Amino acid sequence: MTEFAFSIAGKVIEKLGSLAYQEISLTRNIASDLKKIQDNMSTVQAVLLDAEEKQATNHLLSVWLERLKVVFLDAMDVLDEFECEDLRRQVVKKYEGTSRKVCRFFSSSYSLAFRCKMGHRVKEIRERLDLIAKDRDQFQLEVRLDDNRVVYRETHSFVRDRDVIGRADDKQKIIDLLMLPNDNDNISVISIVGIGGLGKTRLAQWVYNDERVAKNFDPKIWVCVSGDFNVLKLAKEMLKLAGGGISENMSLEEVQVRLRSILNEKRFFIVLDDVWNEDRNKWIDLKNLLIGGQGSKILITTRSHKVALTMAPGLIHDMKGLPQNDCLLLFLRCAFNEREHEQYPNLVKIGEVIVKKCKGVPLAVKTLGRLLYSKIEERDWISIRENDIWKLKQKEDDILPALRLSYNKLPSYLKQCFAYCSLYPKDFRYYNVDLIQCWMANGLLEKSNKNSEELEDIGEQYLKELLSRSFFQEVNNEGNILWSFKMHDLLHDLASYVAQNDYCLIQDTNKINNFEKARHVSILDHKLSVDAAITLLKKLSNNMQTINFSFKYWPGDEGLGININETLVETCILRFKHLRLLNLRYSKLETLSSSIGTLKHLRYLNLSGNRNIKKLPDSICNLQNLETLILRDCEDLEELPGDIRKMVSLRCFEITTRQTHLPANGIGCMRSLRVLFFSKCHKLECLPQGMKDLTALESLGISFCRKLNLMEGDDYPMRLRELTISGLPQLVSLPQWLKGSANTLQFLLIFGCENLSVLPEWLSDLSSLCKLQINSCRKLSSLPEGMDRLTALRELQIVDCPELRRNCEREVGKDWGKMVKFTWEYK
Repeated sequence: MTEFAFSIAGKVIEKLGSLAYQEISLTRNIASDLKKIQDNMSTVQAVLLDAEEKQATNHLLSVWLERLKVVFLDAMDVLDEFECEDLRRQVVKKYEGTSRKVCRFFSSSYSLAFRCKMGHRVKEIRERLDLIAKDRDQFQLEVRLDDNRVVYRETHSFVRDRDVIGRADDKQKIIDLLMLPNDNDNISVISIVGIGGLGKTRLAQWVYNDERVAKNFDPKIWVCVSGDFNVLKLAKEMLKLAGGGISENMSLEEVQVRLRSILNEKRFFIVLDDVWNEDRNKWIDLKNLLIGGQGSKILITTRSHKVALTMAPGLIHDMKGLPQNDCLLLFLRCAFNEREHEQYPNLVKIGEVIVKKCKGVPLAVKTLGRLLYSKIEERDWISIRENDIWKLKQKEDDILPALRLSYNKLPSYLKQCFAYCSLYPKDFRYYNVDLIQCWMANGLLEKSNKNSEELEDIGEQYLKELLSRSFFQEVNNEGNILWSFKMHDLLHDLASYVAQNDYCLIQDTNKINNFEKARHVSILDHKLSVDAAITLLKKLSNNMQTINFSFKYWPGDEGLGININETLVETCILRFKHLRLLNLRYSKLETLSSSIGTLKHLRYLNLSGNRNIKKLPDSICNLQNLETLILRDCEDLEELPGDIRKMVSLRCFEITTRQTHLPANGIGCMRSLRVLFFSKCHKLECLPQGMKDLTALESLGISFCRKLNLMEGDDYPMRLRELTISGLPQLVSLPQWLKGSANTLQFLLIFGCENLSVLPEWLSDLSSLCKLQINSCRKLSSLPEGMDRLTALRELQIVDCPELRRNCEREVGKDWGKMVKFTWEYK
């Protein structure tokens, strides 16, 4: 199966339409070829959605799609080359004046050489695309520009009590909700929400057939909504099931009159199973037809919180996974005839391990149990135990096809973002900021020319949409704008399945294959020697865009990284010239090769935790496209390179350095910077010059900089959204320059500032402040007057500040505190 061709084509077409390339590239031949590529790609894109859907039953079509996708990706690389050259010229012109070197750079011979090289590459792309596009006619594909696939599924209302395992508590909770009186409405809506295969339909069936429901509701109606939320179709189905006659040509007016007459004054119970509708207007149109007696209820099942909130906010039952013992009982029922498992204790032991892979999802348990039905050889059971679920053959009603429905319903812009998550190991805790930066580095965030939102904000919307659709779980608030989450193992299997040709997670080199074409890899086999890793690198595609060698958050993280040395990194840099992301965190590098400056496509470089690096090569400043540079916990780093001002695209910069002063004309020139974090800069005495010029800066963090004085000067950012201050013994009060962010600051965290003794009276002028956290500031004894003016404040957390707590508890009852969530804690 080939995924993402449609979305990649869209990005290439958008880039082709940008004027940036025309300013630098256009000889007549190049311009002509680019226009032909754009036209041809637009024609091909029109049938790609149909092709992606039909490829499952047509191998030749799948091969054709794969060839197309490779050309699209190569075209992206070529267009990025123009973009890099254009930006490099701007930087050279701005910072290197009219030196001999610059004159040579802009000479006609240099420009001619670049255009000649790019002309050949563009022509080659055009010819390949022409050749492949000609073959589309043989597949009889239909034009489709709407990525919303309609998938129809049929369910029914009946279930036997003995067929439901381990859901008695869930059933009782739903029954209790059904018996509650309605608030200000004749009808109330209850939603059952959970990932595919969790048993939402089965639970709804069990509730529907309960005697208490039969006694309290009449009529009862079961409708499987599944695909298209068509109001007329659904209303006719309800009318038929409620006992009203229908005809094929009935209008909506005729249907609504009959339906309302049947339901009028009756206490009905309607189940809408498998709902995907996110259009509130459609739901309101349907609900307006359902006028019943007091206490009528509608129960919906859905995989999406967004759908549930569209239907009605409030009564949502989040389904959890089945306990292990219940899963094992269900598995044994599927794998054996009644009591047959007692004859095979060794198989039962293997089965216990297999069931754990399912992480509480009944349909996954059934899928694996059915695969093993009538099989009594241990090797068959061991094979299932040792393989990922996504690699096992499955039928249409098994777990992976069921989960795939959720994936198919995703908009095209979310599909690659979801697939990207397969690069991380199972049970990994993702952080929103880091994942968004990785998506951004690989061009997965779509921003139209009319959209003024920043890419980071678009990425946050993508994450929240995936969360609302139940693709993520176990969300933790890690602070202010930082939050973390996990992905269910089965959804990780789904991500691995849809990503298998493009994204590859290598945790055991003895068990991996088909990685040679991947353009994004994570190499995490900690048993791998450096030489073996280099051999592996030489087998990878030259067009590699992402390489993660580590996901460690501290040096002791086992299984989340491999041994890395300078030779391996040099091999990586020299081989993969199109790298966009390179993750080397918590390695033991002592130097970074000067060849790093040749990776002109690089957007993300993570060197955090490389505690032996003393100096970075000056060539790193040639990375003009770099958006994220993380040098946190590089505790031996003596200084930053002098020309970092050339890194004009940098949006996130995290720094640990031994410098006392940072160079002038450095960080202050990074006008794209949105996140700036200083950590463990123990010798740093002041922040860099030019901070007030960082007009895009939204988040500033300063942690454990023992000599840093924040009180002096007025050269500071003026529109911060978030400020984190921790471990600053020099701090005795908040700095005056923070008043410049009075209208924008939303989050303020003050932690471990042992000499902070007073908060300024102007704190109450921070009119946008939503959350204030004060932790381990033991000399602080009171909040300033006027806190009631903080009308936006919704959360105040005070931890390990005994004097402050004693004085603040008296304030809780005041009017200003009524809308604020207070947390008082001791360590």
